[in-house]
Parts: sequence; C-alpha cells; structure tokens
Amino acid sequence: MSVRRAKVKVGYQVGAILTYSYFLIIGAVHAQESGVRDVLPIVVNQQAKQIHQATYVFDGHNDLPWEIRSKGSRSLEKIDISQPQPQLHTDIERLREGGVGAQFWSVYVPASADRDGQAHQMTLEQIDIVHAMMQKYPETFELARNYADIIRIRKAGKIASMIGVEGGHSIENSLEKLRRLFDLGARYMTLTHNQSLDWAAACTDQTGTKGLSEFGKAVVLEMNRLGMLVDLSHVAPDTMQAALDICQAPVIFSHSSCRTVADHVRNVPDQILRQLPKNGGIVMINFFSGFIVPESANIASRMLELEKVWEQQYADDAEAIAKERARYRAENPLQPGTVYHVVEHIDHAVKVAGVDHVGIGSDFDGVPMLPKGLEDVSCYPVITQLLLDRGYTAQSIDKIMSGNMLRVMQQAEQAAVRLQAANSLP
Repeated sequence: MSVRRAKVKVGYQVGAILTYSYFLIIGAVHAQESGVRDVLPIVVNQQAKQIHQATYVFDGHNDLPWEIRSKGSRSLEKIDISQPQPQLHTDIERLREGGVGAQFWSVYVPASADRDGQAHQMTLEQIDIVHAMMQKYPETFELARNYADIIRIRKAGKIASMIGVEGGHSIENSLEKLRRLFDLGARYMTLTHNQSLDWAAACTDQTGTKGLSEFGKAVVLEMNRLGMLVDLSHVAPDTMQAALDICQAPVIFSHSSCRTVADHVRNVPDQILRQLPKNGGIVMINFFSGFIVPESANIASRMLELEKVWEQQYADDAEAIAKERARYRAENPLQPGTVYHVVEHIDHAVKVAGVDHVGIGSDFDGVPMLPKGLEDVSCYPVITQLLLDRGYTAQSIDKIMSGNMLRVMQQAEQAAVRLQAANSLP
C-alpha cells in the first residue's frame, strides 16, 4: 500500500503520532512479507452476490473528506471522485462496485487545532467538504439526517451520506457548538480522538481524566437528547463504561475491532462488548492491519510503551528518539494480514455481543495499511462470501452489513423524541 494513503493526524499525542508514523513506513515496505495466511483469489459466488445485492453496506467510518483536504486543498476539482482515484481507497465507481448504500463520512480534524483555537472552525470546513460532495455528485450522494432519509435515498438508488465528528475537541467544550454541528448534519461524535480531553479519556492517552467529568456526562446526555449517536471508538475503557452507565440511547463504536482477538488499546474489551445487547449499541469492525492482526497489534502496542520510555530517557533529544524508533521499525516489521483476520473479528464480536450488535466500520482512507483482500471500498462483497462460507445466513449478513446500524439510528431518534418531550435540556 502506498504511503500517501495515510491520514496524517498532526494532533496526536506524541506516542500516537510516532506509532502512526511507524505504520506509514512499515505499511509500505512490508506489504508482501511472509508469515501471514495466504489469500487465494476469493471468488464471490452467485449466492453471495445475490445476498450482497439484496442488502447494502452501511459503513461507519470513511476519512475521504480529510484526504480531499490534505491532498486536494479541499477541492473536488483536484480530487474528482467521479473519476478513478488509485491513490485513494475511495471513488464513486468502487463504492458502487462494493455495494455501499450508506456511509458515515468522518469530518476529522487534528487535536492540535483545539490548542490553537481552530478545532471547531476546521470541523465546519470539513463539513463543508461533505456538503460539497452532495452538490457536485447529486446523482450519487444525498445527505441523510435521519432513518427516514436513509430509506428514501436508498430507494432512489443513491448513497445515503451522513456526517461523523471524530473527536470531542471539535466542540471546544461548548454544548452550543455541539448543537451547531448537529444542525449542520452531524449524526455522531466520537468522544475523543487519540488525545484525552479534560472531560473524557482517550485509550492512547490515559494520563488525565478518568471516565467522564460532569461536563462529559452533559455532552453525552445532550447528544442523546439531540439524536446524535455517542461514538466510543478511541476512548479509554473507563470512559466507555461511564458512557454506557448513563447513555439513554444505543452507542456505537464507529471503527473499532476486538481486543481479545488482537490486543491493542484501540480495540474493544469483551466486558464492554457484553454490555451492547442491554444498551442496544453496535461495534463496527475496523480494517486497519495494526488493529486486526494479533502480531501487528502486539508490535504497535509495544511501540506505544517504548515511546514513553524514550521520552523519559532522552527528554528533548529528538535525534536519539528517532534512532531508537528506526531501530525498532527495522527489527519489528508489521504484517498486513488478510480479509480472514477481519472476519475473525466479526465472528468474535458476534459470539460475545450477538449478531444484532455488529457492523462494518472500515476506516478506509484513514489508515496506512490494509489487509490483503480488502484494499479499497470495492472489496466488501468478499466479506459477504466469507461470512456465508462460515455458515452465516442471509438475514445475519444483512444485519451486519446494514440492518443493525439502521436499527441503531432509528432507536436513537426514538430516544431523542422521548427526551425532548420530557424537556431534558441539560
């Protein structure tokens, strides 16, 4: 995979920045190393094709808007996705080929923008990119604000497009700004990105806040009242638990996998997965090699630990830290894995949380390394084939591909109606 596909999130906490920098290099160099299970050309048979065509993919997380900003100066003239875009994971032709019918487009901005006082403004600019996509390609995309919109847009043969805010830094500690994002079409917000806030803890930065502060609780409850999904990807387990304890609507993990299968802090522990049936929520499986392949997750996790050691050992000696990092990279190449690894995470989530609480959250155009067999948005039918091979019924596959997320949307809207009727404004 090309290095240029990676989303360079300049606002990461130091350890997270360095870990992703590691992925950028190793992902490009070691895409073909041995030691992972071989992927024979997977032929999608007629039965799987029919099942996939009868449903559609509702993907929880795609970072194309950030790619349009970073590679195309926010211009759809420079990156015209109606034309093939081989440097990206996403374009219209491949979305159609993959059977994508609904998509949450991430409007990520780096956490460093919050320190500069620009996080909210930059988020608005990212939302503008999504709106511009709707305007430039009206025959393909339409903005969906609710469950009914998704159903209507799908009947018209278009891709229902929703907005997901990736990180609570985008609201700059303001419920008013949260409401503004909702009014502009945002329908979920990830409580943190890779850096903790003063009201919620990130899984890669658990040095400060534990669980949720009082303001954090107010954010969650206001999101429930609005009908905005609470996204628990990226957050620390105690923040996951704190949100589940008070949430009055289903939560989502928009792009996370299973920690029991691959032990990385970005993945979801079983004790949280087991609570999804009671809450009604959903875990949407991420495709990133560093989260799905056990060996790669171990290497990435060790890198996070070593970064902290190097920071203490070498203080401000950036050159010494760079040398340590380069040595670790050379000695510990990542493995990309295969589509089978992704299906193992789906299978585990189904066994622990139940088939009604699992979905797809690829993180396409937001990761530097993908498993063999899932190189871009055209590849979703392969998952349908492998699930069918494992004995999943057409009904269960439909739930995983889109049905569960549709239910979550509908239930969150119903909760909002109840809460608004009760005048539960914080």
